[in-house]
Amino acid sequence: MKKLFLFVLLAVIAQTTMAEQVTLQTKNMTMVLNVEKGKQPKYVYFGAKLSDYDLQNLQKPRGGRMDAYPAYGMNCPAEAAFAMKHADGNMSTELFTTGQIEQKGSVTRIPMKDPVYQTTVILCYEVRPEVDMIETWTEITNTEAKPVTLTQFASCALPIRRGDVWLSHFYGSWANEARLVEEPITPGEKIIKNKDGVRNAHTDHAEVMFSLDGKGQENCGDVIGAALCYSGNFQLKVETDDTEYHYFFAGINPDNSEYHLRKGETFTTPKVALSFSKEGLSGISRNFHKWGRKYMLAHGDKERKILLNSWEGVYFDINQEGMDQMMGDIASMGGELFVMDDGWFGVKYPRKVDNSSLGDWEVDKNKLPEGIEGLIRDAKKHCIKFGIWIEPEMANTVSELYEAHPDWIVKAPKREPVLGRGGTQVVLDMSNPKVQDFVFSIVDNLMTKYPEIDYIKWDANMAIMNHGSQYLTMNDQSHLYIEYHRGFQKTCERIRAKYPDLTIQACASGGGRANWGVLPYFDEFWVSDNTDALQRIYMQWGTSYFFPAIAMASHISATPNHTVYRTTSIKYRIDVAMSGRLGMEIQPKNMTDIEKDLCRKAIKEYKEVRPVVQFGDIYRLVSPYDKKGVASLMYVNEEKTKSVFFWWKTESFQNEHLPRVKMAGLDAKKMYKVRELNRIDLQPLEFEGKSFSGEYLMNNGLEIPRSNNPEWSMRSDWSSRVLCLEAE
Repeated sequence: MKKLFLFVLLAVIAQTTMAEQVTLQTKNMTMVLNVEKGKQPKYVYFGAKLSDYDLQNLQKPRGGRMDAYPAYGMNCPAEAAFAMKHADGNMSTELFTTGQIEQKGSVTRIPMKDPVYQTTVILCYEVRPEVDMIETWTEITNTEAKPVTLTQFASCALPIRRGDVWLSHFYGSWANEARLVEEPITPGEKIIKNKDGVRNAHTDHAEVMFSLDGKGQENCGDVIGAALCYSGNFQLKVETDDTEYHYFFAGINPDNSEYHLRKGETFTTPKVALSFSKEGLSGISRNFHKWGRKYMLAHGDKERKILLNSWEGVYFDINQEGMDQMMGDIASMGGELFVMDDGWFGVKYPRKVDNSSLGDWEVDKNKLPEGIEGLIRDAKKHCIKFGIWIEPEMANTVSELYEAHPDWIVKAPKREPVLGRGGTQVVLDMSNPKVQDFVFSIVDNLMTKYPEIDYIKWDANMAIMNHGSQYLTMNDQSHLYIEYHRGFQKTCERIRAKYPDLTIQACASGGGRANWGVLPYFDEFWVSDNTDALQRIYMQWGTSYFFPAIAMASHISATPNHTVYRTTSIKYRIDVAMSGRLGMEIQPKNMTDIEKDLCRKAIKEYKEVRPVVQFGDIYRLVSPYDKKGVASLMYVNEEKTKSVFFWWKTESFQNEHLPRVKMAGLDAKKMYKVRELNRIDLQPLEFEGKSFSGEYLMNNGLEIPRSNNPEWSMRSDWSSRVLCLEAE
């Protein structure tokens, strides 16, 4: 009996020692998984950084399903991250670890295998210690004898302990992107998804924050941030059942996208970036901004130029003289780049409105008799750089391209194509290698002929409206959404390999491509086609949750605004635009001399603070969504020696009572001298040139006057302030 007891005890000890604690640690956070051979890997902890002692004495979670990558079929009521139909039709899968954890550099790989079938899934984690980020994804390989069908393929699953958990996410539409929603997570299911096919950031965003101790606060409180790094259709899901946990899933949207995985083929899911902060919503934002600038965003370490884009100034009315005039005007105001937008191309079908010519990327010599060469010459004359607009993934049925290659477009089999903008627009099928070559050639031809081009604005103005590929087999029509973005990525990689220094903006009917799947190949994105300063405060506020100012193109435009017809003061428009990548979207010859002088001064002052705005740490202070009559945020450099503080009044009423705004992110022991930028008041602010301790500014703040006080002709209800704080 004693021998039997000893045998059982030794067996239990041996079985226990097979389990391995996988610890993923950054500067300020820790993730722990328990990996035991023959079982599903399980989350043990995700949160603030743990000491060695605490790691050794972790309490195991109770009351929830902690599987790191749950598969469908053996616990059907529970939500799964992964589901498939095996070659023999079996719809159940189990994924158990093989016991061999692979660690190479910053990447940890946990192989899992179905004990009955030959399907393998590797759960991958990459740690970015200095920016408090963990990237996770899966690699699914079919080693069965025949093809299998993937029906669910999330990139990650994450259990989040129930309590007073709030979700911050973003919705919108064309000209109203990135609107913030904050809501408690309640029992049931919350799904955030996109099915556009081409763009994925108009209706919803693939990024969320979880505030773990009540409604999110900007600079305090425990928060988890998650961003899916993917350019196509996505699905984020939060499942809350009768257990003690919420269950978060993120990945490619599986709707109408079942994937036939051939023998020996590997399906790699897009990365999900995960971060934790004890410094609130802005703390998560600071992590994502640092991570994005260092690891994701093209040229994330280089200052962005101040530009003038021609679109709202002249729309399709492009001509040689007009472009030269606009170049001269932006140069005279201190700008560094001019971008010629839509309307410059088309020979057989000249591009005069939006119903023709996409795909025919040849210069319209009637508009530009001296061609691109003449424009580049004029840009050099004005000592600025030149950029150009293209929409390479699209065509019009009224085009030479469509006449030659009608088989290149996305179109449902046996049906007429669904037409978009102008009644003629269609989407090119990026799953087709010939289309990929053509799209690459558009950039390649421009850059080969005109290597002085400094900037390309890459637009995408149509969704996939009809499901069908003329390239994919009929059996693989469900691959369209996935293969489109694989082709898009391959093309972008080719472009970046040949033209690594080119600046490229992602525009997609405005902010449709504000996502971390696109930005490794693009330097910035167009936040919205709506340039109204007031509405931009709301949209740029939401955008700033996951994207840094350096990536957010923000332009001074004309009034009445071309989208909402609101009239705001030129100072207000300047002060909003300066909180992102400053630019202009206006016809300068229609501006008054006073407006030009203000813009000239603003551009000069923006250059002084550009490093702080574009590379600094963000601290959001008062949200416009809280309806307190004011919105405010600030950027602080890493050394905490310089800061830029933004304050915009969002409503105007007599006898209104605005909150005093406490600052954040400063060094309490340093003294900061205050200087107002873009000043229009007849008298300086009472604290102009004075110094205050960081402690005072963070505990008390400065009393900002409710309105600006310029000369009578410039008075307006649109009050705003930009302050520069420099440590003495």
